[in-house]
This record gives sequence, structure tokens and C-alpha cells, in this order.
Amino acid sequence: MTARSARAGEGPGDLDVEEVLALVNDNARTPAPGGDRARGPQATPRPAPAPRGDDGQHRATPWPEARARASRAARAGAGRGSGLVSVPLADALGLTLAAPLAALTDLPSFDTSAMDGWAVAGPGPWDVRDEGLLAGHAEPPRLTDGEAVRIATGARIPQDTTAVLRAEHGRGDDKGRLFAARDLQHGQDIRPRGQECRSGDHLLPPGSLVTPAVLGLAAAAGYDTLTVVPRPRVDVLVLGDELLTSGLPHDGLIRDALGPLLPPWLRALGADVVAVRRLGDDAKALLKAVRGSRADVIVTTGGTAAGPVDHVHPTLERVGAELLVDSVKVRPGHPMLLARVTENQHLVGLPGNPLAAVSGLLTLAEPLLRALAARPAPEPYTVALQEPAHGHPHDTRLVPVLLRGESAVPLHYTGPAMLRGIAAADGLVVVPPGGARAGQELELLDLPWASAGTGECFT
Repeated sequence: MTARSARAGEGPGDLDVEEVLALVNDNARTPAPGGDRARGPQATPRPAPAPRGDDGQHRATPWPEARARASRAARAGAGRGSGLVSVPLADALGLTLAAPLAALTDLPSFDTSAMDGWAVAGPGPWDVRDEGLLAGHAEPPRLTDGEAVRIATGARIPQDTTAVLRAEHGRGDDKGRLFAARDLQHGQDIRPRGQECRSGDHLLPPGSLVTPAVLGLAAAAGYDTLTVVPRPRVDVLVLGDELLTSGLPHDGLIRDALGPLLPPWLRALGADVVAVRRLGDDAKALLKAVRGSRADVIVTTGGTAAGPVDHVHPTLERVGAELLVDSVKVRPGHPMLLARVTENQHLVGLPGNPLAAVSGLLTLAEPLLRALAARPAPEPYTVALQEPAHGHPHDTRLVPVLLRGESAVPLHYTGPAMLRGIAAADGLVVVPPGGARAGQELELLDLPWASAGTGECFT
């Protein structure tokens, strides 16, 4: 596998974590004009419309540019209405620091023993005190030259201690004196106060992802809460009269696969899924749901093409939304879209076919949610194909693969309506127009649970 310095289609002007944090801070200080539901062209300056062909029809956006637009979209308005939040350590996992993590105390905050053994003063042999020292107790009496005291790892060091003699390096005689079995250096096996940091030292910058290790560091440094960028709130609207929520398909009806798939996938991308609603093919219900949503992002399934019951485009027109991406040159998932509904709200329209919807998640939802949460972009990398991958003549193709050592094996059952391939996959490779040969290095898109489990995503 080969790391790359920048993801295709993302240049220096794209997502910058500190810029996103600055946006959130600015918005926390200055309310958006007209409140959090301001709409129309007065709410925010509109970007240039997506390019159109000479015939007036919309031209699909190239896949790398679609991802770049999605990552930029979150900082094109005034920022998120929810601002920054202070949360307990237990609730901060997977969020992004919105302020530097500065030590609130010296670490360690007092001289401690790094080993089980004896604290000794001066040269040996030493007379050993009867009492011992354990971690969690107040400052012990000072030692005088020729004295030693039993000490446990983490216990406070008495004043005037020369070193800690490890348990395995000491021996006693029949008179109760302690001898060192090897030379002892001044300060040996003592962790001095402030060895790791001093109070006020900056331990991590804003924009750092809160991992389990960060939680441990924050606790050690004296924190009970952290100031973070909140998770983007997402409403999921499942469209389609043909969808069943239980039982076997029958009479032209099929099971809804995206209702169970989308919420945990979005959570793994760092979102807070507020609601999942099934609306059927009802234009009025869709309009009401979009107008009533207070989420940062609305995700819809199906209805993004131009058929008789495809109501997403007309709904966006009625609410005065701005189309940022209107179809993408990618297979599967071509009819996906991204729109700005208000200055603080976006809508990601996913195709109705399951694997096509997954393509839309990775193309538009992932970079948008990452930008809203101020999460750092994962370092892109490539993997060599073990065998050729079929490509589309003109569009990028996302192909589920298994990873075998340093190479990727393309999977079968990867039609737009199929989930069998992605269910077995370790990731998806980005196949350029025309296909790719065996041995060719292609960008690999990780699945969000590949390294962190379905509960959280740290990549």
C-alpha cells in the first residue's frame, strides 16, 4: 500500500480544520441573520451554480470535484448554529477538540516511584524503616542518609531520597540492613514532578480527534469536561411506496435495506442521527419534512432522478435551496445530489438503490459530515489490484474489494441494487474511467468500521 500526500481533487483551498473551527467560533458569537431557519438568497451569498452543458441540461460533476465541493460546503455559509459544546469526558469520544488541551497540573504532580523496591538516602548499606509507602497516601517523612523505606510503584517519594532501589536489585542481611546488588545512580527509577509536562503546557492543538488515548491524557491532566465541536445532527428521510419494513417481499413490494443501513453508517461517520422517517412517495410529506427539519444535514433516499414520483428536485426548488452537486460521474450512484437548504443546513440526496446509496455516502455525506465536525481528513493511500477491475467508459467506478496482504481483490455482486459485495468488503477502490489493470495502484476508501468498530470511527 502506498500513502499519498493529498486526496485526488482536494487542493490547498479545500477543508482546513482550523478554518472550520474558526467558523464555528464565529457563529457561536454571532447569531445567523433571521435565526436558524433563515431561508432564500437573503440568508447567505449563493455560490456559483453547478456547470451546465450547452444544451441547458445539467452536466454531472466529476467524482473528485464532487467530494471537494462537499468538503467545502460546510464552510461556505456562516457556520453551524449549534456552536461549540462542553461535554463530560465519557461523551467526548470521536469528537474534535475546539480548544487546545493545556495541562491543568504538572504531570506527575509530585515525585513518584517508578518501581516497587526501596527509597534510599545516601550511600548504602541502609537501615530499613518498619513502615512502607503505598500509592495514594500523603507526603511521607523525609529520609536521612543511611535510611531506606519500602515503596510501591506510584507512591510519593520522601524528601532527600537519592534513588529507588528495585526490589530485585536489593538484598538484606541478618542485621536488617539493605545492600544494593548493583550500582545505583542518583535519581534512578524516580519520576520527577513535571517530567511529562508542566501546568499550562499545550498537550494537543484544536482540531485533534478525541480518541481513547486523548481521553486518558485529558483525565491525567486534570480535565472533567472537554470543549469540542458537536456531532452534526442528521435527519434520514426514506422515500418509496414500494418499501416494506418487515417480512418477505411480495406483490411488487421489497424490503427497505437503507433504513437499517444508513443510521449506523452515519453514526460511524461521526453524525448524531436525530430521526429516521419513512415518507413513501409523497411530495407534500417530503416538503413538510424538509421545512420542519432542524438538523444540520438531511439525508434522503431515492427520488433524485426525473421520474413521476421523484420529488427531491421539485422540493428543493420550492424551498429555495441551492444545488451544489446535481449528479456525479460515478458508478454506481450517478443521480446523487448535494444542496444547501439554508446557510446552516444541507441536504444529501442518495439514490434509492442500496449500493448506489453507499456510493453517495462515501462521495458526498462523508466529506460534508467530516467538515461539519471539523474532523481531520484521513491520509489517503493506495493499494495494488490483484486482478483487473472493469471500469465505466466515462465515469469513475467504486468497487468493493477484499484486502489480501498488500493487494486488493475486486468482489462480485456489485450491481447498484446489490449489497452482497459491500457486506463482505474491506473497502472500495476508486477505478478510473476505462478500468484498471492487475497490479495498478488505486486509491482505497476505508469503510468506517474497518479499524474502529461500528460504534465509533476514528479514521
